[in-house]
Amino acid sequence: MTRPLRVGILGATGVVGQRFIQLLDGHPQFTVTTLAASDRSQGKRFADACTWRLPAAAPPWAGEMTVAAPAPPLDCDLVFSSLPGDVAGDTETAFANAGYVVVSNSSPHRMDADVPLVIPEVNAEHLCLVDGRRGGFIVTNPNCTAIGVALALAPLHARFGVAAVTLSTMQALSGAGYPGVSAMDVTDNVIPYIAGEEEKVERELGKLLGRAGAGGIEPARFPVSAQCHRVAVQDGHLAAMWVRLEAAPDLDDVRRALAGFRGPPQDLGLHSAPDHPVLVRSEPDRPQPRLDRDAGDGMSVTVGKLARDAGGWYRMLVLSHNTIRGAAGAAVLNAELLVARGWAAVRSEE
Repeated sequence: MTRPLRVGILGATGVVGQRFIQLLDGHPQFTVTTLAASDRSQGKRFADACTWRLPAAAPPWAGEMTVAAPAPPLDCDLVFSSLPGDVAGDTETAFANAGYVVVSNSSPHRMDADVPLVIPEVNAEHLCLVDGRRGGFIVTNPNCTAIGVALALAPLHARFGVAAVTLSTMQALSGAGYPGVSAMDVTDNVIPYIAGEEEKVERELGKLLGRAGAGGIEPARFPVSAQCHRVAVQDGHLAAMWVRLEAAPDLDDVRRALAGFRGPPQDLGLHSAPDHPVLVRSEPDRPQPRLDRDAGDGMSVTVGKLARDAGGWYRMLVLSHNTIRGAAGAAVLNAELLVARGWAAVRSEE
């Protein structure tokens, strides 16, 4: 690139949109030139349209930008999408048809046969679905829970073969957006239902760990059973997971497979890539969201409580930061990989 890519953020006023702004502030490859959001925000200064919800202050440059409509044309080369699912599908298609690369955190296109669903360390080869494309296309990252789980499963599947997975999640409040879950509902309580979440996790893991071939992506065939719960934690999704493997490795081999896992982002030195995508802890009381969610600047997954039970299942706890690795950070890393592999470039020179 002769200059950084100009990027736009669709859904910029939401919690994930704010994470995009935070993560792209000072990024060496991307310059944010457009913030777009719903009708009620359009035409306003971002600082007036958005109530900032993240711990650090919003970058001053973002506050002064005028919020645009999430529709082409926009002054950018690539768009990041964190739009709500009910509007993301048609909007992202419109941008792709207009020649934009769309890197989406939203759900409508994840399971489309011609759209890559990508975690760069896990299945970068699935970008073959956009080989030879001229103009625009869509690349998606998975559901926030599926990302953490897939990062823990990928090295086990590659080395030992996964035969079955059962998991139960404890998911943070920020995953519901703002205002999200009522304090009256979640205080002194656990909510054992998140609409559509269990189905997303079960479907997406098959595509993520599937094989790319001439006919597209052949999903992994092992069964996945998920139960998802909302708990009173601000950030950090925790999954208690039981994995049946086709081989029968000892626990030291499992630990080594997890701790030694790396992929194209680490080999390429991508800006947002953690040195260690999976961290393994040995303490009996870790991982914990408050203590471990920011590992690797929020881009590492932490695995703990590794054990093998009497039934031969390998059990573990898997923690990931749901709005960084599980959302905005995942999309930014996908965009970095697209640039590194030559799939995303400046659309036009000034």
